[in-house]
Amino acid sequence: MTTIEILKKYKIENFSEQGNMITVKVTKDVFTSLATSLANEENLPLSSLYATDDRQVSNTFGVHVLFANDAAHDWLLVSTEVLTTEPSYPSLTATVMAAHWYERYLHDMFGITPLGHPDLRRLVSHENVPENVYPLRKDFAWNTKMEHANVPYPMAHVEGEGIYEIPVGPIHAGIIEPGHFRFNVAGERIITLEGKLFFTHKGIEKLVEGKAPLEALPFIERLSGDMAAGHALAFCQAVEALAGCEVPKRAQLLRVLLLELERVTMHIHDLANIGGMGTGFSFIAANGFRIKERMVRLSDELLGNRFWRGEIVPGGVAKDLSTEKLAAILPVLQAAQVEINKIVKIALSSDGFLDRLQTTGVLPLEAAKAFGGVGLPVRASGFDRDVRRDHPDAVYKELAVNVQLKTVGDVHARYLCRINEIDESVRLIDAVLKQLTGNSDKNIINECQIKDGVTIGAVESWRGEIICALHFQNGKISRCFPRDPSFCNWALFAIIGPGNIVPDFPLCNKSLNLSYSGTDM
Repeated sequence: MTTIEILKKYKIENFSEQGNMITVKVTKDVFTSLATSLANEENLPLSSLYATDDRQVSNTFGVHVLFANDAAHDWLLVSTEVLTTEPSYPSLTATVMAAHWYERYLHDMFGITPLGHPDLRRLVSHENVPENVYPLRKDFAWNTKMEHANVPYPMAHVEGEGIYEIPVGPIHAGIIEPGHFRFNVAGERIITLEGKLFFTHKGIEKLVEGKAPLEALPFIERLSGDMAAGHALAFCQAVEALAGCEVPKRAQLLRVLLLELERVTMHIHDLANIGGMGTGFSFIAANGFRIKERMVRLSDELLGNRFWRGEIVPGGVAKDLSTEKLAAILPVLQAAQVEINKIVKIALSSDGFLDRLQTTGVLPLEAAKAFGGVGLPVRASGFDRDVRRDHPDAVYKELAVNVQLKTVGDVHARYLCRINEIDESVRLIDAVLKQLTGNSDKNIINECQIKDGVTIGAVESWRGEIICALHFQNGKISRCFPRDPSFCNWALFAIIGPGNIVPDFPLCNKSLNLSYSGTDM
C-alpha cells in the first residue's frame, strides 16, 4: 500500500509531497492515535521523533514523528503543535515502545511532557542540571553557564537474598567514552542491566542553529568520529532534497565508494574488537587491528585524513579522485578482505571461541522491532531492513544491494553478518570503481540553492540507519536533529544482557558497537 493510500485509510486528506517524503499536520489529539496506528497496524517503523521551538512564528512547540514506508520507498512525517501554556501531548511510548528515548529526550531538551510516558526520568540532563532548564529552546544561549544542582536520578534496584549490584563506569579502564552501567546480579548471572549515558553531551543541535549548510557540516561530520562519511552524507542528502539539487553521477559514485570503504574499515575493527578484546582471543585482535590500520592509511592517502572525512559536501563532493588514486583502492581492499577472512576462519574453528559467541547476548526479533533497533545488530536477528535497498539513492538503485541476514540473534550471528557485509561491500566497491574508471563526465558538484522548509536525509551507515532532520528558515538552519543509529540501539543491550554472566557483558556490548559520541550529539 502506498503512503497516500494509508493516509486516506485514516481519513487524512491534507498532506504535501516533496521528493520521497510526505508530510501531514494533525491536532495533538489525533497525533498519538494516528502514529500508533501507523506503527502497530500498518507496521511502519518509527525512524525518528523530535521537537521544534516555533514560538517566534506560532507561539507553539512542534512535535514530529517520522515513519519509514520501506515497501513504497518513501517517508512519512507526522507533525503536531502543542501550546506554550500547556506543552504536553498524549505519550506515544505507551503504545509504541520505539518512541521511549525520543520522548524522554524532548522532555529534557524542550520541556514538552509526553503524558502517560512509563519512564520519564531524565535522559540527557544529569543530576547537576537545574530543573526547568531546556537547552534546545531558542531563548537558551549555547554558552550559558548553569548553576550546579543536585536532582536525584533513581536507577533500578532488585532486592532479595544473594542479589547485589555492580556499578561500572562512567570512567572505564580504556579509551572509551564515559558511560555508567548498573548490574543487578545473582552470583555472576545478570538479572537486570541499566545504562546511563550523555556524560559529554556536545550540544551540536544548538551549535548549528542559524548556520548555513557548509558552516554546519564540520560539526555533523564529527558527531561520531568513526562514522564521518555516513553522517555527512545524510546531512547533505537532506539539504539537496529541499533544494531540489541533482548530484552529478560521478559524485554519487564517489559518495558510495567512501560510505562502503568506511563500512569495511569499521567492520574489520569490530571483528578484531569482538574477537580479541571481548573474548581474549588476542590473535584476532592483533591481526585485525593491523589490517584496519591499512584501511585508515588508505583514507589518509585518498583524503588527507584517517577518518573518511572532508569529501562529501552539499551538491556533490569536494574533490575528484585521480585515476592513480582510484587504482590504488582495490588492491588494498582485496588484500584486507582475504586476510580478515583467513583470520576469522581460524578463530571460528576454535571451540573455545565459538563457546563464547554462540547463544550469548541473544536479541529476539520481537524486541529488535519493538525498541526500534536499526542496522546490522537487528538484521542478525532477522529484521530485514537496509536503507541502501529500501530507500536507495540513484547509485544504490543500480547496484542492487544484497542485504545480509541471520536469524539466531546472538553475538555469533552478529559476527557472521559483519563478515558477510564486508564481502558485499567489496563487491559494491568493485562495481563503483569500474563505473568511475569508465566515466568521462568529470562534473563532481552542483550548486544547492537553499530553500525554507522541512527535509530529511537517510543513510545506511556501517552502524545502521542515520536520519538527519533539518528545518530551514531564511536560508539558515533553524532545527537540526541528526539521529545516530546508537540512539536507537543503546536500549538493546539491556535486553541482551540479562541471563548472561557478567564477564560476557563486554562481548555483548561490543557486538552492538554502540557510539557514546554519536548519542551525545
